[in-house]
Amino acid sequence: MVILVTGANGQLGNEMRIVARESKDEYIFADVVLQEGKETTLLDITDPTAIRSIVNERGVDVIVNCAAYTNVDGAETNIAQAELLNSKAPSYLAEVMKERGGLLIHISTDYVFGGQLKNTPYTEEYKPAPTSCYGRTKYQGEEAICQSGCQYVILRTAWLYSEFGKNFLKTMLMLTGTRDRLNVVFDQVGTPTYALDLARAIASIVKDYSKWRLEPQQAEPYAKAGIYHYSNEGVCSWYDFALAIAAEAGHTNCDIQPCHSSEYPSPVVRPAYSVLDKTKIKETFGIRIPHWTTSLQACMKRL
Repeated sequence: MVILVTGANGQLGNEMRIVARESKDEYIFADVVLQEGKETTLLDITDPTAIRSIVNERGVDVIVNCAAYTNVDGAETNIAQAELLNSKAPSYLAEVMKERGGLLIHISTDYVFGGQLKNTPYTEEYKPAPTSCYGRTKYQGEEAICQSGCQYVILRTAWLYSEFGKNFLKTMLMLTGTRDRLNVVFDQVGTPTYALDLARAIASIVKDYSKWRLEPQQAEPYAKAGIYHYSNEGVCSWYDFALAIAAEAGHTNCDIQPCHSSEYPSPVVRPAYSVLDKTKIKETFGIRIPHWTTSLQACMKRL
C-alpha cells in the first residue's frame, strides 16, 4: 500500500517516519516546509487540487493527517487560519479519499471536550463541547470527515509529547534544570501521550486496513471505521507530569509547586478534565497501551 503522511515534520509525523522503517508499505512524507536531513514532499493540504494530484499520481491508499493548527492560544486571534487548517483542510482530504476509495486517518484532540463537568473518562459516544477556538475547529474537522462519506478513522489524543519539536516535556526539562523554583498547574487533569506510541497504534490500524482490503468482502465499507480515543494509560495533572519529568532527569534542585490555572491568565479555557477512555480502540484493534510513566522513561532514553 501507499501511505501519505501529512504534517510529516511535526511531532507525530517524525514518529511516523520511525515506525515506517519497520513497514514494507510505501510511505510518502509531506509537509509545507522542508526539514534538513528529512526527505519531504511539499504539500499544502489547504489546496484540494494539490491533494488530488499527489493522491492520484502516487496511488495513495491511506492518508494519515498529522497536520493541524495547534497553537491553542494563537487560535483565538487567528481564527481564519485555525478554521482553514483544522476544519476545511480535513474536509478536502476526506473528499479526495472518498473519490479514491481509500482510508483517511485523522488526528483530533481532547480539546473537543471541556465544556462539561466530568470526573470519569470520556468515551467516543460522549457529545463534544469545546471551550476554545482550537477545540471548536478540530471538532468541525471531525464533523466534516464524518459527513463526507469517506472511510475514516478519527483518533482523538491528548497531551502529546516526543523527542521532536516543542512540547511540555522539553520545556520542563529546560526549566527544572535551570530554575530553583517552578509553579505548575494541578487543576488540569488528563493523560500524557508519547507520540511514538500513537504512531505505533496508527501503524496497527494501517496494517488491519491492509488485511481487510485483501478479504473477499472488500467491496463492503471498512467495518472498523469510526472515532477512537488514544492516549497512554493512567491519569495525572500537569504538576504530576512535571514532577515525574524532573525526577527522571535527576533535576532535584528545582522546587516544583502546584498552582491554580487562574494564576496563569490565558485567552483559552482549557479542559479541567480530559481523560480519554481507550476501551474501544484496544478491543477493536487489539492494541496494548503503555502507562504514561513507562512511556515517559522510554522517551527520555531516546532524548
